[in-house]
Amino acid sequence: MKILVVGSGGREHAIAWRLSKDEGGREIYCAPGNAGTAAVATNLAIGAEDIDGIAAWAAANKPDLVVVGPEAPLVKGLVDRLEAAGILAFGPVAAGARMEGSKRFAKEVMDAAGVPTGKAEVFTDPAKAKAALAAYGLPVVVKADGLAAGKGVIVAETLAQAEAAIDDMLVANKFGAAGAEVLIEEFLDGEECSILAMVDGENAVLLPSSQDHKRVFDGDKGPNTGGMGAYSPAPVVTADTLPFIKEQIILPVVRELKRRGIVYKGILYAGLMVTPEGGRIAKSGSRINVVEFNARFGDPETEAVLPRLGGDFASALVHAAQGCLKEEDIVVKPEAAATVIIASGGYPGSYAKGKEISGLDGHGGDAIVFHCGTKAEGGRVLTSGGRVLSVTALGGTLREAVDKAYARVAEIGFEGAFYRKDIAHRALAR
Repeated sequence: MKILVVGSGGREHAIAWRLSKDEGGREIYCAPGNAGTAAVATNLAIGAEDIDGIAAWAAANKPDLVVVGPEAPLVKGLVDRLEAAGILAFGPVAAGARMEGSKRFAKEVMDAAGVPTGKAEVFTDPAKAKAALAAYGLPVVVKADGLAAGKGVIVAETLAQAEAAIDDMLVANKFGAAGAEVLIEEFLDGEECSILAMVDGENAVLLPSSQDHKRVFDGDKGPNTGGMGAYSPAPVVTADTLPFIKEQIILPVVRELKRRGIVYKGILYAGLMVTPEGGRIAKSGSRINVVEFNARFGDPETEAVLPRLGGDFASALVHAAQGCLKEEDIVVKPEAAATVIIASGGYPGSYAKGKEISGLDGHGGDAIVFHCGTKAEGGRVLTSGGRVLSVTALGGTLREAVDKAYARVAEIGFEGAFYRKDIAHRALAR
């Protein structure tokens, strides 16, 4: 089976790596890939957002499946182009990708489907947005409607912070077209977790739960990032809540989209907030609420979840894209997984690139080193992004997985490298 994976981050490396583990092997290509994917796939000099270039390569090379990793090409309609050419693709069409591309659209779908989520209003006028803040109290969430590279959500602790966020989006145009509309949203109290649902247009199968660590520093301090680590499973998601998540959150959205003429296939990622007993219940009245939806595999959640999957991964992707996914397509191993991100100094602000990475050939044990922002040059592997490497380990317990991951992290270095030292701290504290 010939498979093209679109993207260049840790998520795409994890997808390509997992496909390479299927029995019988796969002929895998990555566009454009990175220094890590080169070990399990053939990298192509085609950018992930080069819709014409990807479509042309697919037309000439006839892959059996194209797996689209990042959100931008999904929102731009890459799957639409591929489907029109008769090429099977895993990922939603552009209309479905609006679940991530437009927070306003996602809220409209959730409200129509009766999905529990925070109360929100949409504004284009900064004065009206500021006037609405009083009805929400503090903290309050200010969101840019469109894709803002993970930086368009501000949890404001003070009125001044909320008003500054509104001005950044609607007056200073800090996020461009993504911030042309702003959502003022109810703050949800509790613990976040991620559920990746594989959807075939009608049915859904939930992948193992996970929890991301968005803040840059230990103790969940500092600014939000694209994710500094993850672990799976997340104990905040208990066995008795999974049916609720599937039946009251995932499937109602799939059905509402279908009612609107959108057949959603691919990953529907639900970022959830779980309110503990005794915590402040959201206006929805539910203890489990949707914070956001994404239209693709999460990153770094993918690096923690995919190593826990057994079975034939490519077949599961194909069945979802063909509309015939079954529960038995997803096989989950009992081991826990922990993922630690090694980042460039200065991230998520400005950071240097081109630093040589050492220790990639360490003994590793059971750990896997996924490349997030790297490039190969002159026989060396150099940094090329803010999040550079994603180190994942499996263990019989979460504690064992965490210890194995950090043992491997300790072998790796580059100038300015840093990482959080408390990944999975919530679960371990339980």
